[in-house]
Amino acid sequence: MSELFAIKWKDADDKLVLLDQTKLPNSIEYIEYDTVEGIYDAIKTMVVRGAPAIGVTAGYGLYFGIKNAPETSFTDFYGYVRGKADYLNSSRPTAVNLSWALKRMLKKIDDVKEYKITDIKKIMREEAIRIHHEDEQICRTIGENLITLLKDDMGILTHCNAGQLATSKYGTATAPMYLAKEKGWHLKIYSDETRPRLQGSTLTALELQMAGIDVTTITDNMAAVVMAQHKIDAVIVGCDRIAANGDTANKIGTFGVSILAGYFGIPMYIAAPTPSIDLNTPAGLDIPIEERDPKEITCRFGVWTAPKDVKVYNPSFDVTPHENITAIVTEKGIVYPPFKENLQKILK
Repeated sequence: MSELFAIKWKDADDKLVLLDQTKLPNSIEYIEYDTVEGIYDAIKTMVVRGAPAIGVTAGYGLYFGIKNAPETSFTDFYGYVRGKADYLNSSRPTAVNLSWALKRMLKKIDDVKEYKITDIKKIMREEAIRIHHEDEQICRTIGENLITLLKDDMGILTHCNAGQLATSKYGTATAPMYLAKEKGWHLKIYSDETRPRLQGSTLTALELQMAGIDVTTITDNMAAVVMAQHKIDAVIVGCDRIAANGDTANKIGTFGVSILAGYFGIPMYIAAPTPSIDLNTPAGLDIPIEERDPKEITCRFGVWTAPKDVKVYNPSFDVTPHENITAIVTEKGIVYPPFKENLQKILK
């Protein structure tokens, strides 16, 4: 079985290819994009998802958005670009990688503002590609750091999809799983179903199975049982934003998993690239939490599973308090408590 990829840049055609993750696991379809509007829609509708993948995609999206930008003056050009960045940034609110990538692209423009605008456009293309390549290396390095905390034959629980489908390659939480396979280890992965969008069963289970990694899918409310049965030696999840105090926003249900891990004395590891660390957000209470369409809960695959007019609360993320986290593993190293001090140190 061949491995899936979430993002691919077609250099000769100047197009971005995204795997339509809304169709998984029943259909594997790739879509080509070359407009900012298309990229906005892909992020908004979760054709592409996962904080690092969203950031990479946004970089290309801004490049697409400026291809036809005015070249009359830098002021006109920059104002146009800023508008496209704001537009893309409004697609989803929680993943800080989205705004991080757009800010990086804007900073690059400011750094080369003395250049001809035609040349700046080429530089922006190169910067988007650079963000893409860096993400792949970042993920592998996260895996190299995280695998030092693991041993052969361990049982690992993961929630949602912080895998290859959420990044350029390797994933964040799944990176040590791919590297363990390269080493000949036999980790036993349990993937929470992750309701209501089921990313753990439709995405994580699919990509790990296609990569030949031992994976077992469970519903979210089975996590306590498998922990009580001593099948889990560590919990590894990704995240969409880390506040300055170490509170971490991830897919809804992660908070509950962290409570269970604490009860059973199981280490809780957060796998995250440093762009996910947001020192401008003091604590988890300050992280904006996206609320999504009620139909994600009441109507699955066209079938109503609840009364059509029932009231629904559908937050897409929750916040795991820093007290519940054993370590945050980044490409720059492993961060232990106290997180408020040590996150600042690792970013220097």
